[in-house]
Amino acid sequence: MGQIVNPPGGDGGDNILPVDLKAALEERYLAYALSTIMHRALPDVRDGLKPVHRRIVYAMSEMGLRPNTAFRKCAKIVGEVMGNYHPHGDQAIYDALARLAQDFSLRYPLVNGQGNFGNIDGDSPAAMRYTESKMTAVAELLLEGIDQDAVDFRDTYDESNSEPTVLPGAFPNLLANGSTGIAVGMATSIPPHNAHELCDAALHLIRHPDATVEKLVDFVPGPDLPTGGIIIDSRESIIESYRTGRGGFRVRAKWEVEDLGRGGYQIVVTEIPYQVQKSRLIEKIAELLIARKLPLLDDIRDESAEDVRIVIVPKSRTVDATLLMESMFKLTELENRIPLNMNVLSMGRVPKVMALNEVLIEWLAHRKDVLVRRSRHRLAAIDRRLEILGGLLVAYLNIDEVIRIIREEDEPKPVMVERWSLTDLQVESILNMRLRNLRKLEEFEIRSENDKLTKEKADIEALLASDDKQWRMIEVEIQDVKKAYAKATELGRRRTQFAEAPEADLEAIQQAMIEKEPITVIISQKGWIRALKGHVADTSSLTFKEGDGPKIAFPAQTTDKLLLVTTGGKAYTLGGDKLPGGRGHGEPIRIMVDMENDQDILTAFVHDANRKMIIASTAGYGFIVAESEMVANTRKGKQVMNVGMPDETKLVVPVSGDHVAIVGENRKMVVFPLEQLPEMTRGKGVRLQRYKDGGISDIKCFTMEAGLSWEDSAGRAFNRSKDELLEWMGDRASAGRTVPKGFPRSGKFAG
Repeated sequence: MGQIVNPPGGDGGDNILPVDLKAALEERYLAYALSTIMHRALPDVRDGLKPVHRRIVYAMSEMGLRPNTAFRKCAKIVGEVMGNYHPHGDQAIYDALARLAQDFSLRYPLVNGQGNFGNIDGDSPAAMRYTESKMTAVAELLLEGIDQDAVDFRDTYDESNSEPTVLPGAFPNLLANGSTGIAVGMATSIPPHNAHELCDAALHLIRHPDATVEKLVDFVPGPDLPTGGIIIDSRESIIESYRTGRGGFRVRAKWEVEDLGRGGYQIVVTEIPYQVQKSRLIEKIAELLIARKLPLLDDIRDESAEDVRIVIVPKSRTVDATLLMESMFKLTELENRIPLNMNVLSMGRVPKVMALNEVLIEWLAHRKDVLVRRSRHRLAAIDRRLEILGGLLVAYLNIDEVIRIIREEDEPKPVMVERWSLTDLQVESILNMRLRNLRKLEEFEIRSENDKLTKEKADIEALLASDDKQWRMIEVEIQDVKKAYAKATELGRRRTQFAEAPEADLEAIQQAMIEKEPITVIISQKGWIRALKGHVADTSSLTFKEGDGPKIAFPAQTTDKLLLVTTGGKAYTLGGDKLPGGRGHGEPIRIMVDMENDQDILTAFVHDANRKMIIASTAGYGFIVAESEMVANTRKGKQVMNVGMPDETKLVVPVSGDHVAIVGENRKMVVFPLEQLPEMTRGKGVRLQRYKDGGISDIKCFTMEAGLSWEDSAGRAFNRSKDELLEWMGDRASAGRTVPKGFPRSGKFAG
C-alpha cells in the first residue's frame, strides 16, 4: 500500500488518498503497453505503416511534395511532422524518414531522397539540414483518394488539426516493404516481397477467396529483398512459415568464381544478406582470419563502389571454392536468418499473427471499403453539381426576368425561390454567377455537363449496388499497380533468387574451419592433458606436476578428433584444436568433460571412423564396438560399456585379422575366432575368458595364417604358427591353458 501525501505545510491530512500500488502499476503499465502496441511498434495490416511513417507521408502530401514537384529540406518536413502530428523527438522522426528513402532497406522506397541518406556499410545519413526529399510514386499510391473521404480522420494530439487513422493504401505495402518492430510482450518482423507477385496473389484471391496458402505460394514463392541474395529454404518450410505467420528464411550471399588464369581463382560476392552491414561483415571475417578460424582463406578485400564487390582470396588454388564458402556461411553473416513474425494490427485495432492469405484478404477488404467510400463521396459531389446545374438552367431560360429581379428587388433571393421553386443552393449559385457566363454557349455546356454527370451517377449507383462490379473495379486498380511495378521494370525486377543449399559433407566443413597442424598429445597419470606443437618422438624431457608423470603420448593433427575412454566404460570426444598448449602442464581433463570422480582415464587415441575396437572389462567380459559409435558430441560423453564396481573397463584394442588371443592375470591363454565376438553399441558384453581368481591381462587380434607373435622384456620376438597354437585354440569363455614358453612375465603381448 502506497500513499500520496500532502507536502509539508499543506492543509493537514484531510486529502490523503490511499492507492493500491499493485493495481496502479498494472493499470499504468497496461496503458503504456497498449500505447506501444497500437501507436508505435506494430504496423496496420491495411497500409503496412506505423503511425510515424503514416504521419511523415501525410505531412509530405499536405506540403505538396509530389513526385513531380521540387525537393524540400528534410528539416522542414521533420518540423511539420513534429509540430502538427507527431510530438516526439526530431531525431526519431528523421531516422524514420531516412529509412523510407533507403533503397537497401525498403524494397519500394516511399521517399525520394537527395543527399546522403546512409549506405549499406551502416553509415548514418547526413544531418536533416543538408538532405532534401519528396514523395515517390509508391507513396502517392498509398495516399490515392485521401481527399475523397476514403478513410477516417481523427484529431491530432493538440486537436488543432486532423490526421488519417489509416491511408487508402492502393499499394500492397505491408508485404512489399516489410516491417519490423518490438512492442511490449510482442514483436513483428516481415521481410519485403515483390509487388508484382503480391498483385498476382491478390488477383487470385479476388477470384478464389478461399485459396490456400500452398496455392498463394505459387504466386509469392518467398521474400524479395532489396539487397538480393539467395534463399535456401525448402518450399515446404516456406509454406509452413506463411501458413502460421511465424518462421524464418535462410538467406545467403550471392557469389561467383572469377578465374585468374593458370589454375588460380578468387571468389567475388556481389550480393549480401538483407540488413547485414557490409563493413561490419568484413571486419568480422578479418577477425576470424586473424584468429585462424578460416584456414582455407588467405585474404578478403572490399572493392565495392556503388555495387557490392567483396573479393575472397583462397589459401591456394587447390582449395575447393564450395567448401571454403560453406565454412564461411557457417561462421559469418554471409548466411543470415531473416525472421518472419506477421504480427500486425488487424483492422487497425487488434494485434494478431496472420497467415499470408489473411493479410492479403484484409488488404483487399480495405481496398473495397475505400472504393465504396470514394464512390459515395463522388456521388454526393455529383448530386450537388446536378442541383447547381438545374438552377443555372432555369436562370438561362429566364435570363431577363432574373436580371430584372436582381436589379429591382431589395431581397432577390426569396423572390427567385418563390418564382421558380429553387433551392437555397441553386439561388446562391445564380447570384454568384459572373457576367461573362451569360454568353450563348453556356446553356449548351450546362446541358452536356448535366448529361455526362447523370450518366456517371448511374454508373456509380450501379457500382455501389453490385459486389461483382466493385471487385472488378479493384481488379483493374491492382492490374494498374502490377503494370507499373512489373518484373519487366527495373524497380519491379525480382532481386532475391531461390536455390537448394549444396549437399556439403559436414565433416569436411568442420575440418575446413580448423588449421591443420601436427601435434603430440600428452596425458599425465593424474589426468592432465596438453598438446605439443609438432610430432615429438622423445617425450622423456617433459616436466609434470609433483607426484605426477607421463601416462599416454601419441601424435595427432589439430583437425583430428580424439577419443578418451575411462575405467567406467565411458567415451569422450575432444577436438585436436581445442587442447591447451604445450607450455606449462596443460589442464585437467575433468575441466573439459564431465567425468565421475571415481573413474580414471584408461586410454586415448586418434578417432578413425572406419576402425572397430574390442572393449573388455577386468572380469573378462567384452564385445566389439565401432569407433563411430563411441563419438560423443557433449561434455557428458557416451556410455559404451556397462560395468559395476569393483569391475571396470580394462582394455580397448583395435580389431584386425580373424582370431583373438586373450591372456588372464593367471597366465592362462585362450585363442578363438574373432567372429565369436558380438558387435554392439553399448552393453556389458559377453564372457571372453573364465577365471577362478584375478582378471584379464591382455588381448591381441591377429591373422591365423601369420601366427601369433609377441616380444619379451628383452625385446626378443616370438611367433607361434597355427599348428603350434592348437592346444590354446578353443571357444570363447573357456579357461584356456598356461601361456607358451617365452611369454613375457608382464602378461602383456608387448613385453
